[in-house]
Amino acid sequence: MHSPTSTDAFAADTDPLGRERSHLAASRAALTAMREDVEALDLRDVTGTWVSALVLQKQVDERIKALADLAHTPLFFGRLDYLHAISEADSEGSGGEQFYIGRRHVHDADGDPMVIDWRAPVSQPFYRASRKDPMDVAKRRRFGYTGGELTAYEDENLSDPDEGDTRSALLAAEIEKPRVGPMRDIVATIQPEQDEIVRADITGTVCVQGAPGTGKTAVGLHRVAYLLYAHRERLARTGTLVVGPNRSFLQYIEQVLPALGELDVAQATVQELVGHVEVRGADAADTARIKGDARMAQVLRNAVRSGITLPAEPCVVVRGSRRWRVPAYELEEIVRELMARDIRYGAAAEALPQRIAHAVLVKMEQGGEAPDDRVQDAVARNAAVKATVKACWPAVDPVKLVHRLLSDAEFLAAAADGLLDADEQALVLWSKPPRSARTAPWSAADAVLIDETADLVHRTASLGHVVVDEAQDLSPMQYRAIGRRCTTGSATVLGDLAQGTTPWATGSWQEALHHLGKDGAHIEELTQGFRVPGEVIAYASRLLPAIAPGLAPATSVRDAPGSLTVRQVPSGRDDALLAACHDALRHEGSVGLIAADARIPVLAEMLEAAGLPCLEPGTETTADARLTLVPASLAKGLEYDYVVLDEPAAIITGEPDHRTGLRRLYVSLTRAVSGLTVLHTEPLPEELG
Repeated sequence: MHSPTSTDAFAADTDPLGRERSHLAASRAALTAMREDVEALDLRDVTGTWVSALVLQKQVDERIKALADLAHTPLFFGRLDYLHAISEADSEGSGGEQFYIGRRHVHDADGDPMVIDWRAPVSQPFYRASRKDPMDVAKRRRFGYTGGELTAYEDENLSDPDEGDTRSALLAAEIEKPRVGPMRDIVATIQPEQDEIVRADITGTVCVQGAPGTGKTAVGLHRVAYLLYAHRERLARTGTLVVGPNRSFLQYIEQVLPALGELDVAQATVQELVGHVEVRGADAADTARIKGDARMAQVLRNAVRSGITLPAEPCVVVRGSRRWRVPAYELEEIVRELMARDIRYGAAAEALPQRIAHAVLVKMEQGGEAPDDRVQDAVARNAAVKATVKACWPAVDPVKLVHRLLSDAEFLAAAADGLLDADEQALVLWSKPPRSARTAPWSAADAVLIDETADLVHRTASLGHVVVDEAQDLSPMQYRAIGRRCTTGSATVLGDLAQGTTPWATGSWQEALHHLGKDGAHIEELTQGFRVPGEVIAYASRLLPAIAPGLAPATSVRDAPGSLTVRQVPSGRDDALLAACHDALRHEGSVGLIAADARIPVLAEMLEAAGLPCLEPGTETTADARLTLVPASLAKGLEYDYVVLDEPAAIITGEPDHRTGLRRLYVSLTRAVSGLTVLHTEPLPEELG
């Protein structure tokens, strides 16, 4: 690695670091000029109507935001020196070309590129090239930064047969850099196996099984950024969405995409996605498991269609002095045909009056009249036709229907016949039915049932691409809810089966993808960790045979001797916790104190009494507050430089069953980037050895 004081043997470059700093300054100036050019645009002479003016102004505002220069975020992080020219303009020359790889495209006043977007095809060798396959790259250069200032560089001469493989010191330093604030992007450290996932084709769904610290979340977010670059117009029309497990997690990751220049990606939890009702209640684990079971989809379908009634009376339409009669048997044929077509309930309800009106028009033509489409529409609105439709195909309110299903034992029994047994039906029913849907104590699982019902009535709009993180914790019905949002698009599914901590956690990715509606998805497995030190991940992996027997244990590229401390504290555990927190805070970066949820109020009081400020999960750290108090239930997906873990036994017993408790512990043990201290008074679980 080259530093400001080191020398280099480039024949024509006596001050390489100074030249790179100059290029950085020139690139930043060029980016500023690009932004100023957009800000100076006068739209008064190029817009037609006020509507087009608003649309154009919005596009300009978004472009200005995308061109923001983030002072502490490197504008470029690498350089590729090609052996031969890439562009046609230089194809006749004898030498190669040089490209700086960064977060966004930057060009000079003449339009020549100064920084190439990392997503561009010419940038791909920065992540994929190796000595075995140099991809026409003579040299790959990585840059090191401190507080936004370029301070070092490191070269790999990929086409030099005499240079051996060495571990990148800058790459390691970037991975190990202290975590401060929200989640960082990994664009400078993407590995070949990660890059393959990031650049996978938009038409296919990718499922990533990733052990802790393998970067699966960041890979998913970078995949969104790549797809928006490669398929900008398509996704601008159809939209993209990132689904996370909770709001704290989304706050943690929300700065990754803006740092890559992408501002228009929606983020939501599953609960926010299906927010048809206010969630005020909670289900017992067994009840939630049944409500989340895929069989409930058929129960709801039966309930929605239970009101359909075959007509017993004819429909008589009076127009002027004439009466047109559609007999009951003909109406029955129409209703049965709509039932057999298996279209949405609401779409069928809209089609039925038109079908009846068409039958009337046929009779009018047979009677010598010449009706047109306007007559058919008028007949469809006729009171007699409306009455027939209401009797045969009554309107369905999704909220009211689910309220009835959970309140009325007979209605549920009819809808669940052959699907749920008596005990399961009893679990689903409210013990004390509320008077109305408005006062019902809706649970998160109930909201998903309402969303399923709403889709049975009217089709849910589909997006172009959806990223689902921590997907192992979703129920089959939640998968269906997300799948409805990408029926015509693709998805990136991210998770770790070993970290499944809900009673309904998925047993296999094949099963999960089936419920998502993406049976043909490609499954990738990431087992090489970059975040968690080897000593820590090896310790946590002792739990794998008990929590996920089929998974291979993760490995780590980072050897950090002394990164794990496990200490039994016979007495004075709180004093030991405080001491451990103070020790961790002596290091640079973030610190997480993770404990069983029931212990959080006690620990909050302890920290306050000690004058030690602490943050809630997802809150950005500051110079004055770098300690976050983390309930074990919210630790998933988060990372801290140093972690102090309180009482593993309490984390296990805080869950409804032992395996779920061990999985929660596995999550908590794998949040540390630089050091983990485990303090316990009670015996450790035997699975840890």
